[in-house]
This record gives sequence, structure tokens and C-alpha cells, in this order.
Amino acid sequence: MTRHRLLLPALLLLAPLALTGCGSEKSEEGGGAGGAPPPGRAELEARARAAQTRVEHVYVTEIDGYRAARQSAGVLNEDGFQVTYVKQDGGQQIALHVDRGTLDEGSCRTVHPLAKSCEKDGEAWYRVTDSRHEYARTENGLRIQVAADRAAVGRAVLRAAAERAHRADDRELDAILPEPAAPGGLPSDGGDTGTPAERGDLPSHGDGAPQDPPGVGG
Repeated sequence: MTRHRLLLPALLLLAPLALTGCGSEKSEEGGGAGGAPPPGRAELEARARAAQTRVEHVYVTEIDGYRAARQSAGVLNEDGFQVTYVKQDGGQQIALHVDRGTLDEGSCRTVHPLAKSCEKDGEAWYRVTDSRHEYARTENGLRIQVAADRAAVGRAVLRAAAERAHRADDRELDAILPEPAAPGGLPSDGGDTGTPAERGDLPSHGDGAPQDPPGVGG
């Protein structure tokens, strides 16, 4: 059975102050401070590995009025990528998921998440679930899915976001990937950091499952 490992839920209540520009505002915020050139490719690849994904799996899009929530960006399943875009004046959200796989007429309704209906629309497939809808297409051996709540985001907006979804260039990678580790983290040659970020809510011993403290006499 395929595991669908998400860094964060697809739809989050994301704080506006935590948003960062990417995709639709790449020309203004895609590079370093003051429009400086992005880091070298080796550093970008190392940052992608630290996030447990690959640079070629990182896609971004451009949606008028929306900005990428950087804290939502991260790994999907084994080495895919996901990020959520949030509308600045309403909070509506559009999720972009990229993962290994294909999509065709035979599998359109059965790939995750299962769809109630599926129809070809241009170069992509328009899929509808109980409460959500999405556009999905196959590219470079990857399945690119752009989804949203049907009641919150219209089909035309979703279609435009899907059409603009593209593999991130170096500036967009710099804008969306997690920052390099603090001193002592990323090696200067761009190698791997060795381990992903640790979660602070798990115990350092045992099986890692949260446990309630025992009661009196327990």
C-alpha cells in the first residue's frame, strides 16, 4: 500500500505573517536580499536533500493574489514535494503536490485521492472528490496535482494555477526550500546534512509514541 506521508495537512490555517513569496512573486522575492544571485546548485541540492526531497521534484506556481506559505513546503511520501498557497485577502488555499507516478484515463479516478469524476481538460485531468477538486497531469515521470476546496476556489482559478505550475528554477528553489542549517550544519562542499530536522515533541527513548504520565499507583 502506498504511504501518503505529508509534512503538514494539505489545508492549514496558516498565519499570514509566516508567508513568503514564491512563484507569483518570484521576480521580487525569489533571490537573495537586494536581488542577490541565488546560492550555487550544490547548496540548493543539499537543502533539498535535507528536506528529504529532490530539486527536480520541487514545483511552484503563480496565482494572482496568493502567496506560497513556506512553512507548508516539504516532503510528500518518499521524495515528492508539496506546498500550499494562501490568498492574502481571504485565506483560501490551493495545494500543489508533486510525486512520482503517472495519470491516464484508466487511472484517473483511482489515484490518491479517489475521485468521483474525472474528465480531460486541455493537457490535464480535472478530478472531483466529495469536497475538493483538482487538476492533475504527468510530466517528467511525476504526477503534478493542484487541488482546493470546491466551495472556496473556483475551477477557473484552479485551472490557471495548474497551467502555471512548473519546475522551480534556482531563484524559486532558494525562495521555497528550507534555509540551510545553522553553523555546523551544511558542509561547505554542499554535501548532505546527514539527518532531517528533529521533532521536539517526541521522547528520546522508547517507541516515540506520545504517552500520558501514569496516575497514582499506575
